[in-house]
Amino acid sequence: MIATLPTQEQVDRIVRDLAPDVVHIRLNVRPDWSDHPAVYFRVILSDEASQRDRLASVAELVRGKLSAELRLDELDHIPYVRFRSQSEQAKLCDPAWD
Repeated sequence: MIATLPTQEQVDRIVRDLAPDVVHIRLNVRPDWSDHPAVYFRVILSDEASQRDRLASVAELVRGKLSAELRLDELDHIPYVRFRSQSEQAKLCDPAWD
């Protein structure tokens, strides 16, 4: 059985479980650079979670929770997960990440 595409509501529930390390996650479904179906997750981490001594473990936790709870391995879409800290987003002011 193929899993259905995730919704922002499902992603928001995961964010609540991962707070305060994860500030928010934005979801976008569109083809990737090679025109394959893809699902993109733009993750804003707290500045504390973005520190060098924590970043790898927090990123692994986020990827694992997204994969398990959204059943990403059952999708026909390739998942892409990108990370940015709160302070980095504040400097860049990229509306796609807000």
